[in-house]
Amino acid sequence: MAARRRATAGRSAAGQAYVYGNTVRAAQPVPSVTQQRQKKAAELERQAEQYRRMNHRVRRNQEKALHMDLPYVLMLTIAAACALFICVSYLHMQATINARITHIEQLEQEVENLRSENDALQTRISTEIDLDHVYQVATEELGMVYANRDQVILYDKTESEYVRQYEDIPQY
Repeated sequence: MAARRRATAGRSAAGQAYVYGNTVRAAQPVPSVTQQRQKKAAELERQAEQYRRMNHRVRRNQEKALHMDLPYVLMLTIAAACALFICVSYLHMQATINARITHIEQLEQEVENLRSENDALQTRISTEIDLDHVYQVATEELGMVYANRDQVILYDKTESEYVRQYEDIPQY
């Protein structure tokens, strides 16, 4: 009984909707199922009549547009082949770029190893040179001496920050 009340809630016995509130609205008849079917059938019949009235050329163009002819299929095939070629080329270029990046990283690592080895060799060379022995050989065997203060000439070069090799040394 409660389920029946819930199913019919909001409707009167005649199928009319209840009106809540203090105003009464004009009753609107609910169309029956047969009336709805009749309206749909009339609409379909009207559309069929319009289609029959359509020009023969328009119908032929519509039918032609629905079919795929040889040029359309060829153009679609060419477009698909181009898209496939572009995708494959893109993937090939991406793989080439990744391989080059990996190769560059390997070369950078090799350069870093060579620099560290070079620095180690330079340190070893500089620690093995005995400056006292060099001084002794230069002064005793080769007869070299330090320059006196009057033999050293200092000058200021204000024109530029560096000295060119082919310029003459100024006379004082």
